[in-house]
Amino acid sequence: MALPAAFYERDTVTVAKNLLGCLLVHCEETGTTAGRIVEVEAYLRGDPAAHSYRGETKRNSAMFGPAGHAYVYRIYGLHTCVNVVTETEGAGEAVLVRALEPVVGLDLMQARRGTDDPLSLASGPGKLAQALGITMDLNGTSLRDGPLQVRSPANPPELRPEDIVQTTRVGITKAADLPLRFYLKGNRYVSRR
Repeated sequence: MALPAAFYERDTVTVAKNLLGCLLVHCEETGTTAGRIVEVEAYLRGDPAAHSYRGETKRNSAMFGPAGHAYVYRIYGLHTCVNVVTETEGAGEAVLVRALEPVVGLDLMQARRGTDDPLSLASGPGKLAQALGITMDLNGTSLRDGPLQVRSPANPPELRPEDIVQTTRVGITKAADLPLRFYLKGNRYVSRR
């Protein structure tokens, strides 16, 4: 079941924590792939590391759009990354999905990634986008009724605060000291411990 709009229209840090354990699902002609979200990073208004920091542009306009939509971008001209837009329209806040625990379509993910090691299929934002076949065509699409969705698992795990590790974000130089990265404690599929 896809998450409702109200799930995303909240404080970005709260949404980031609540995304842990949810499923990111991509349905396409070649098959369905999905993974359990195990690591995320929050990017906030006024955050020098956020793509929205200097205002809205053609590249980041999806980040300023309605909550519950995808903000997809390319980094280093090589890797595609997917974010979940949060807060109110115009806020420019989002949550980067950093790592997934693969659960559906492993054969397709393995073919796309060129590896059969389940731990390296989606243990990073570029890896998970490649594994799930997420392309720039999905930028700005709804995560509620589009081909890419965030869904609540059939039997959602009950996460306690102590199940979530909060730390600084990975691979950034600006605002690198902000503790806006969250991941499931002890999960083998996170990008970095």
